[in-house]
Amino acid sequence: MTHKPSILLASNSPRRRELLTQIGIPFEHFAPDIDETPLPDELPAAYVCRMAEQKSRAGWQMRPAGSTSTWLLAADTSVVIGNDILGKPVDAADATAMLRRYSDTSHQVMTAIAVTDGERFVVNNVITQVYFRALSDAEIAAYIDTGEPMDKAGAYGIQGTAALFVSHLEGSYTGVMGLPLFETGQLLQAFGYPIL
Repeated sequence: MTHKPSILLASNSPRRRELLTQIGIPFEHFAPDIDETPLPDELPAAYVCRMAEQKSRAGWQMRPAGSTSTWLLAADTSVVIGNDILGKPVDAADATAMLRRYSDTSHQVMTAIAVTDGERFVVNNVITQVYFRALSDAEIAAYIDTGEPMDKAGAYGIQGTAALFVSHLEGSYTGVMGLPLFETGQLLQAFGYPIL
């Protein structure tokens, strides 16, 4: 059995680590520290692409000493309604407001992925339309009581209890989790990484 080479993952997200492990890609991970403040009037798609690229560029500059990896992967995920980027809720009231906005409608989850070999920097934005069923105030309160929404962008995790609310989606399930595996595999392969 041939061992795959390791990549650098410029993220501390446990979900991204789980997803790379799922497809058998070994990695070292670390998180570059960048300013994640949106620019004035910056559209969500431009924002997530800028964040992924900045993470990849900063990550390449600060990659661990002694690392011999040829590939670095970075990503950024935003939950979007209209032109509003919904980050992690600041408190239960904020989480409640976000979940009420999703009820009986759809929103977008954008995950931009960036791959670099130190010379080329390529970014791909994967946009998924997520449809929620109607949610009662009691259901929203019960979900918030689980604690799950409080550390998640957009106040929910599709891989957790919130799966009960998602009637369907159009796009990438793993993109909603934070790393669209099909597109990640395609991009790494385009950089010469041996996916299989």
